[in-house]
Amino acid sequence: MSANASTILVVEDDDIVRMLIVDVLEELEFEVLGANDGESALAILGNLNNHIDLMMTDKGLPGMDGIELANKARELRPALPILFASGYAETIEVPGDMHVIGKPFSIDQLRDKVKSMLE
Repeated sequence: MSANASTILVVEDDDIVRMLIVDVLEELEFEVLGANDGESALAILGNLNNHIDLMMTDKGLPGMDGIELANKARELRPALPILFASGYAETIEVPGDMHVIGKPFSIDQLRDKVKSMLE
């Protein structure tokens, strides 16, 4: 793990999908925090000791959906880059400065998207 690795918060309610995304991001040398719903994600974001460079969230989450989570996340961290992962990427409306990656995505697509957002 490089000392200056970016930290990504992955919010995904499907445990297997979340573990896969976390594994891929760790392979790409990112630090990764995982949350299975909006409430746990907000708890992580609310702790300012957690350094987070980007939040990647599923659009469809139990309880609050990904868009609601993103809006609340931006209240806590106004400059936080946000990436939505969705099986319906072409049809979802996201706030203008947020990004979407369609599921399923390849490791290369994920890497390129995340790197472009962190630059």
